Amino acid sequence: MRWVTAICMACAIFSGVFAREDIPPLKAHVNDYADMLSETVEAEIEAKLTQLEKEDSTQVVVATVPSIGNEDIESYSIRLAEKWKIGQKGLDNGVIILVARDNRKVRIEVGRGLEETLTDLLAGRIIDYIIIPEFKNGDYDAGIAKAVDAIIDIVKGKFDASSLKPQKSAPDYGAFFLIAIIILSFLGSLGPLKSGIIGAIVLPIIGALFGFGFSALVILLCIGFFAGIMATLLAHSGGGYSGGGFSSGGGFSSGGFSGGGGSFGGGGSSGSW
Repeated sequence: MRWVTAICMACAIFSGVFAREDIPPLKAHVNDYADMLSETVEAEIEAKLTQLEKEDSTQVVVATVPSIGNEDIESYSIRLAEKWKIGQKGLDNGVIILVARDNRKVRIEVGRGLEETLTDLLAGRIIDYIIIPEFKNGDYDAGIAKAVDAIIDIVKGKFDASSLKPQKSAPDYGAFFLIAIIILSFLGSLGPLKSGIIGAIVLPIIGALFGFGFSALVILLCIGFFAGIMATLLAHSGGGYSGGGFSSGGGFSSGGFSGGGGSFGGGGSSGSW
C-alpha cells in the first residue's frame, strides 16, 4: 500500500504546483475578486473586520473568487490559507469566508486557535442557515454580511447559538418557469379549451410544489388557463433563442494588507447553493 500512498502524494504535489497561480493576493479584509458584493456592503464589512482586528487581534477575511475549477473547495481553501497566513502568529486566530461563485460553493476556514470557539458545527450552521438561504435568494450582500456579523459575535462571546435556525428560502422562480414552459409546450397539440383546463390545473400544482402561497396559486390558475389556450394558438409558430457568453477580465493586484502568520489545520465547514 505504500506505493499507492506515494503515488497519491506525488500527484497531489504535482497538481498543487500547477494550481498555485489561481490563488489571488491578499489585499484587504474583504477580497471580492468575483464582484459579488456591492461597494457599500463591502466597505461596511471592511470597517467591521478592521475594528475587530484592532480590538481583539482576531483576523477575519472574506474571499470571493470567480471559480476554483475542478478542485474541491477544502483543498483550495487550505492553499489560500497557507498563502495568506490569516491570524496572528502563535495565536492562529484567523477565519476565512471563501466563496467560489461559479462553482456555487462556500467554506468557512477556521484557524487552529479558534477551533474551540468557532466550532465545525457552528461554522456549518452559519453556512446552512445564514449564507446559503440568502445566496439562493440572490442576496449575496446579506449572506456574507450576516455571516460576518455572526462570526464577530462568536469571537466576542456574544453569540446566541439558538438563533441559528433554518430559514425558509424563496421559491426557485427560474426552475418553476422552466418547468412550466416545458409543460405548456406540450399542450399545443390539444384543443384550446382542453389545453386551457390542463394548464389551469397543472400550473397551480407545480406552484404548490415550489412553495407558492395561496394567492399566487389562484393567479397561476388563471395564467395556466390562458397560457394553455395561447400554447395551442401558437403551436405552429416558430421562434429562436440566442444568448451571449459571460466573460471577465483583469488581473489580480495586491494591496498593503497582509496576514499575521497564522496557521490552519483544516477546521471549518463547507456547503453549496
